[in-house]
Amino acid sequence: MAASTNNGNLDLSASIAGILNEKHCPEHLLVLKTLTSSLRDKEYRDAVEKGVFSSLFKVLSRLKDELQAASSGDEELESVALTLQLTAECFRAQRNACVQSTRNQTLLRELGFINVSLKLLDFLQTKASERRDGIFEPLRCGIQFLGNLAVGNQTCQDEIWQLSFPNLLLQLLSADDEKTVNYASMVLHSCLDEAKVEEMSAPQNIQLALRVMELCRTQPDLDWTVLIATQHFLKSSALVESMYSGMSDHERVTLLELLFAQLREEDSDDCGVPPSVARFLAGSFQKGCGAVLTLATGSSSSDEVLQEALTVISLLDVLCEMTSDLKQFMFLQDHPDLLVTTVELLKQVHAIGKASKNIFSSAQNFSSFSGDGDSSSESPVISFKAHLIRLIGNLCHGNPNNQNKVRELEGIPLILDNCNIDSNNPFISQWAIFAIRNLLEHNPANQELVAALERRGSNDYSALRELGFLVEKLDGSLLLKPVRKDS
Repeated sequence: MAASTNNGNLDLSASIAGILNEKHCPEHLLVLKTLTSSLRDKEYRDAVEKGVFSSLFKVLSRLKDELQAASSGDEELESVALTLQLTAECFRAQRNACVQSTRNQTLLRELGFINVSLKLLDFLQTKASERRDGIFEPLRCGIQFLGNLAVGNQTCQDEIWQLSFPNLLLQLLSADDEKTVNYASMVLHSCLDEAKVEEMSAPQNIQLALRVMELCRTQPDLDWTVLIATQHFLKSSALVESMYSGMSDHERVTLLELLFAQLREEDSDDCGVPPSVARFLAGSFQKGCGAVLTLATGSSSSDEVLQEALTVISLLDVLCEMTSDLKQFMFLQDHPDLLVTTVELLKQVHAIGKASKNIFSSAQNFSSFSGDGDSSSESPVISFKAHLIRLIGNLCHGNPNNQNKVRELEGIPLILDNCNIDSNNPFISQWAIFAIRNLLEHNPANQELVAALERRGSNDYSALRELGFLVEKLDGSLLLKPVRKDS
């Protein structure tokens, strides 16, 4: 068998070398297709000699020169269709050679295939923007070759990165061809590591990261871009901050949605999101949260204002998830003024909703939950007030300082006043009960405040009773106890 493989090597090597000395013809394409087919076989792939690749490299280099000459002269690329087909077949052979073969990956890199291939891809993607016929086939095959070359090979990954970052990668990800973009995303994902992600955060490189995030929003079915964002981008505070500052609100919402999904994974205790990202997002929420209030004036008809408000809402959702007993983020309980900002925002939203009929007013329209309502009329601030209360409850869990701060800010009666069922805030009464429970736990001053409300027959306290809860004194402490509503 070994003798047969060696003879095959010699025959193919001679046939490929013959392409260099003749004018291109269909027989040359058959030679390359034979090589591509042979390289699908693992035994041949493991035994193929360096001479075969050397001849193939010379053919690829010649094809590159011919395509560039045809483009710079009067000859149209349409007249070199065979050259494009030969180029695609070279890339296919290279792609197959790399499958599960570190040896061949190394040989191709040492022979210079990466540099020539990238130069060809740079040329082809320029012509692809002109929608030239026959361009996308070699372009796609060339990118697939780089993807296979990079898999599990750090040295190849580093060289591809060095020669293509950031401009060529950005151009390939911007191609008007979904397969080209998908394969380029695969290459980027294969090459990325912590150091390269940090490089992307530099101002001169940030457009590549922003393009990936744009693809996450506009083409969510491209799995590679979502993996790049969740497995790499979200783990870099420098990149998250740099991207966030350069993003539109549409793109910020996409970033926050991906982060939210990452936090909700089953193994979220090890989600890889650094504490500095949580601090940055908490600061962004505090800085921009007032944008939501503009919706009360009917500004939701302005897409720019609406998107800014939706960003704040997404930030709140992420902060709620981060503080839901995820130990690595519970330091947010001590984040300067986060609790104060949240309570004050709840006050404003609640007061605006009571002052007149507006987007923050309570509603009793439950037809949308049964599927009978008009989804287009759904409030953009659905659950916003409920989630403010949820965040307050999270920040007060087991934290006496925050429990006291809410009392000082007169937040307890405020939360009790939000125990009523509200179709714009599903489960708001449950989150209010949760928050009150956390505020009363081991806190005599808060317990006494609620007891005083009970003695006065306050409307604030009566809301608890309407929900079927009673404040009961036990061993000197007040507890929330479920009771029958007719008791």
